[in-house]
Amino acid sequence: MKIYCCGCGSDTEARLTNGGEIYPHRNDLSHLPFWKCDFCDNYVGCHHKTKDRIKPLGNIPTKELRYARKKIHELFDPIWKGSKNRGGCMNRKMAYKSLSLSLGYEYHTAEIKTIEEARKVYLTVRDIRESLNY
Repeated sequence: MKIYCCGCGSDTEARLTNGGEIYPHRNDLSHLPFWKCDFCDNYVGCHHKTKDRIKPLGNIPTKELRYARKKIHELFDPIWKGSKNRGGCMNRKMAYKSLSLSLGYEYHTAEIKTIEEARKVYLTVRDIRESLNY
């Protein structure tokens, strides 16, 4: 399957593999599907809980981008998920719509292609949290 690979900077013919190859130390992930770029060894997970269980979650990120996306989720998700001490400020759909409007395009974390874009999203999420006093 052709998937955009952030490490290669282009669409690549990704190979379907499993979590046993990607995370050999995690038996709990061994049965899950992943798409891997054999040119740079980066990978992306799949929508394994859906009808199309091998559909990629998005583009294939670098290790640095995976980390940045994780940090964005840590900052953004409490807005709609809430925390132990505080309920979410809005539902998930509203939160993503608000972020999309602030960014000027329909946002999805798995489509971030560059560290610069990740920084912009992170700062926008931080501004949204500040405006909500969250």
